[in-house]
Amino acid sequence: MDGQAETPGDTITFLGTAGARVMVASQILASGGLWFNLGGTEMLLDPGPGTLVRAVKSRLSPPRLAAIILSHKHLDHSCDINVMIEAMAEGGFHRRGVLLAPADALEDDPVVLRYVRPFLERIEVLKEGGEYQVENVSIRTPLRHVHPVETYGLVLRTDRHTISCVVDTRYFDGLCQHYRADLLILNLMRLEPTAPLDPLSVPDAAVIIKSLRPRAVLLNHFGMSMWRAKPWTVAQRLSQDTGVRVIAASDGLRFDLAQLA
Repeated sequence: MDGQAETPGDTITFLGTAGARVMVASQILASGGLWFNLGGTEMLLDPGPGTLVRAVKSRLSPPRLAAIILSHKHLDHSCDINVMIEAMAEGGFHRRGVLLAPADALEDDPVVLRYVRPFLERIEVLKEGGEYQVENVSIRTPLRHVHPVETYGLVLRTDRHTISCVVDTRYFDGLCQHYRADLLILNLMRLEPTAPLDPLSVPDAAVIIKSLRPRAVLLNHFGMSMWRAKPWTVAQRLSQDTGVRVIAASDGLRFDLAQLA
């Protein structure tokens, strides 16, 4: 931005946009997670069911990954975590990469198998207020989300961009204070609030977007009610309501961060 040439490959690829168990089980939408390429640093967030297949079909190379990040251990976010660690390490023959994950994904009823852990260069345990570095990308987990398992959103920062990922959570006071960024990626599972689970819904999204006012918003992780309402139509309404450019991600979308300039 600011007149500088973009680094080739500053992209986010949506390997899948499905959220919630019914949508993931039906595979109406894919559930492969997000693949970041930020200044040549490639990272994978939340490898749900089908990630490896979707990545290979998208001509993305697991051995190029510098890190795999797990926001929480629910299966729609973690199902392919072990196969992706093994693929990153080329079958385990080349120790490579960093895993960033909450403690309960590693210790209590772990989803990361112990036999793949030696394939990694290191494991970083996510915590509230944590700060981490993967090559040229700094990563913060500003606060723990309100979700049935230990869950953290992310703020990714390079010398060009700041990207916030508001993953699964109930809306709560203070959520908006920590996610100011050029680009907001928002997991939007529900059209309307659905107590007692209350994942983020469209009214919550409007509040968050108006508070943060990023340059652009990418909606992701759609449940069945969002799919029936047509996410692209919801995004258009949110754009009109908030005055911020809101885009509904789609399976396979490769978003070029040059669009933020």
